[in-house]
Amino acid sequence: MQPPSRKSAFRPALSAALSSVPDGLIERAMQLSALDRQLRQSLPEPLASHVRLGNLRDDRLVFLADGPVWKARLRLHAADLLDAARAAGIPASDISVKVATMLPVPPDEAPPSPLSPAARESLRAAAATVQDEELRACLLQLASMA
Repeated sequence: MQPPSRKSAFRPALSAALSSVPDGLIERAMQLSALDRQLRQSLPEPLASHVRLGNLRDDRLVFLADGPVWKARLRLHAADLLDAARAAGIPASDISVKVATMLPVPPDEAPPSPLSPAARESLRAAAATVQDEELRACLLQLASMA
């Protein structure tokens, strides 16, 4: 008999955890997360990485900032955020910003996976056949990355 797969072992735990969650809470969190990503695109960096949408209450966007400076800067972009919210179909008319300690916003990209030994060897072999010294150095540098 084979041991249960990770997926099949995970499903009962997930179902048990979600059974105690009020209806719609997960969906609301997912909607807020999607709206957060969309609204932060209208903000300049580094401001966008220091704020996060915390809630949408009535017609007010509630943002969290990780410091008073970012709170003040976000208030300067209130009109841009409200325009972006309206463009997304959210009838927001005001924003509020609260200072809260929070984890940094993760980048949307996954970290690069390490190269396999075969890929490293292929890069080294390609570097050995290249005439251009700069390209050869770049290929060898890529092959040496962890």
